[in-house]
Amino acid sequence: MVSIIEIKKVTQDKKQYLDLLLLADEQEDMIDRYLERGEMFALLDGGQVRSIAVVTGEDAQTCELKNLATREEDQGKGYGRAMAQHLFGFYKGRYQKMLVGTGDSPLTVPFYEKCGFRYSHRLKNFFTDHYDHPIFEAGKQLVDMVYFQKEL
Repeated sequence: MVSIIEIKKVTQDKKQYLDLLLLADEQEDMIDRYLERGEMFALLDGGQVRSIAVVTGEDAQTCELKNLATREEDQGKGYGRAMAQHLFGFYKGRYQKMLVGTGDSPLTVPFYEKCGFRYSHRLKNFFTDHYDHPIFEAGKQLVDMVYFQKEL
């Protein structure tokens, strides 16, 4: 379980966390599309960065969780959920809802549902149309981007 943690906003040198960002979005030029316009947060435990997140404002009512990644050795320890809960509180009052898009994967879909996100819509062929290589998660090729939303 998560011990005492600290979540800090990252305002400079966001690329220093590229190794973590690539865990959730494995093509750097796709990360480049949102990294600088997004707000980045780092979750630290014991002085070590365990999880990272990037959120963008999409319109006056909607923000989007573009990237949420936890170090592989720290997955399953509650860091991702703690980050999501922090973000819900941080953006409540600024936006009405938060979106998150992910692959149709047995690893990520249940995680977001447990965090309170509900199915919204899907973008057909997103991963096959926008990435320069096939992406697999849990042995399954990702094709469609599945969007979930949470009211804030």
